[in-house]
Amino acid sequence: MPERYEDYDRVAVVTGADSGIGKACAVALADAGYDIGITWHGDAAGAERTATEVRATGRRCETAELDLTRLPEAAAVVDELADRLGGLGVLVNNAGTGLSEPFVDVSWETWREVLAVDLDGPFLCSQRAARRMRAAGRGGRIINITSVHEHAPRVGSSAYCAAKGGLGLLTKVMAQELAADWITVNAVAPGEIATPMTGQEDVDPFTQERPGVPVGRPGDAREVAAVVAMLASPAAAYVTGASWAVDGGMLLMGPQASALPSDSWRSV
Repeated sequence: MPERYEDYDRVAVVTGADSGIGKACAVALADAGYDIGITWHGDAAGAERTATEVRATGRRCETAELDLTRLPEAAAVVDELADRLGGLGVLVNNAGTGLSEPFVDVSWETWREVLAVDLDGPFLCSQRAARRMRAAGRGGRIINITSVHEHAPRVGSSAYCAAKGGLGLLTKVMAQELAADWITVNAVAPGEIATPMTGQEDVDPFTQERPGVPVGRPGDAREVAAVVAMLASPAAAYVTGASWAVDGGMLLMGPQASALPSDSWRSV
């Protein structure tokens, strides 16, 4: 066991950090004093923009390409970045993909791609991170970015919901098994966040109305990153096996909340 829960390496690897939630997490963790390894897929320029913001905080940053459809070999990027940065204390499994298609029409190829990226990839990357943290003997943090659809279904998102639900339960098993090594494992479950993945690149979420969501708007990626940074911190040493919804209250309303057409539900 580590002598203190603050002893784990101040190095964080964030997958899918070329934009959106991953980028916000990388910058937030850099602000909190971590050197950052980021992975990207399909947007090298975006990764460099993230790296520039990280380095502006005074922290080191290394980048690497990661294609989670090329498993299991692709997961080696976790060790590669850790070697380049001199350790690993935090892994944020953020890279993901989705679909919008009726269940009966989803091809096997699409099903497998979504499961590979959203579930198989985090499983393999987490194994790499956990083995490394366990060998170092100083504890650590693993944080899985799931979705409100870890908890609630959504029409047209069969593979996505299956993957995120699976990742949610994997998080709990990992938390049980790794606690003795002072490695905490938690999930962060965003609702609708204004990012390129939701078709809202460069959209100010505070200008958008979502009548069916109690807070009344989409979220900002930095609001998700703030929860990730909290869970990554030494102060969160007694928090493990939990799923933290960052959704403006969406889950209180049901899985189709963002599609409600008016605020009429607010009246008795």
